[in-house]
Amino acid sequence: MSSEHPRVRGKSRAHRGPYPFGEFPDDVIIAIGKQIVHRLAIGHADISGEDWGGIFANAISGEHLGSPIGLTDIIYNSSSSWSAKTVQCPRPFTTPSIRLISGRCSPDYSYAISDPRADVARTGEAVLSIWNERVARSKNDYDDLRVIVLIRNMSQLQFALFEYEPVRFTPGDYVWCIGSRNNLHADDKVSGERCFTWQPHGGQFTIHKTVPGSVCKFRIARHPGLIEPQQVLQLIRFKDSWIERIP
Repeated sequence: MSSEHPRVRGKSRAHRGPYPFGEFPDDVIIAIGKQIVHRLAIGHADISGEDWGGIFANAISGEHLGSPIGLTDIIYNSSSSWSAKTVQCPRPFTTPSIRLISGRCSPDYSYAISDPRADVARTGEAVLSIWNERVARSKNDYDDLRVIVLIRNMSQLQFALFEYEPVRFTPGDYVWCIGSRNNLHADDKVSGERCFTWQPHGGQFTIHKTVPGSVCKFRIARHPGLIEPQQVLQLIRFKDSWIERIP
């Protein structure tokens, strides 16, 4: 019997991303680094989540969506999609775990839970159900859904890159409690590991994520320095006549 994957009936999944899962080609890493260098040269000292979505989309020749659909920020070839996340960290190369802000969930809006602390188990179940619906929506629209994470230290110009497949969570696997800052926390019932945080004020949902050992590490060895405004004006051959005063 052949060891190749058999053909099965159902929706085709032949169209895949621009590289195998988690295996970033050199040209993608260089394209990411080149864009970061450009941003530094024109005075952008940091990278926001929106910036990172645009950077990664450009690096893979994908499309960065102006408004996320489900979890989808970036699409490629109409079949693959990514949610783009970036976090600051003093030690991108060695940090064992990170906290990923993963959208806002409103149990009040979705389930009419006006007092989220009255029944934390019910609130936690609602928060995870909202997340699960977002995952389901993106996976329904795209064959391939990934989260692309950039861990950054802009002062040292060190970066770590990894991706993972988002999953739907089973609410019964977690125990919710109220933390010291009145946020809601969820721990795994078996391991006791902290998994989620949800902030009633603002509805921010955070996933506590282990960084895989296969994380891709890179650094920018030389800061480009700033391009002075006068250099830009000379480059574009600016003339004072471009500025017209309107009476």
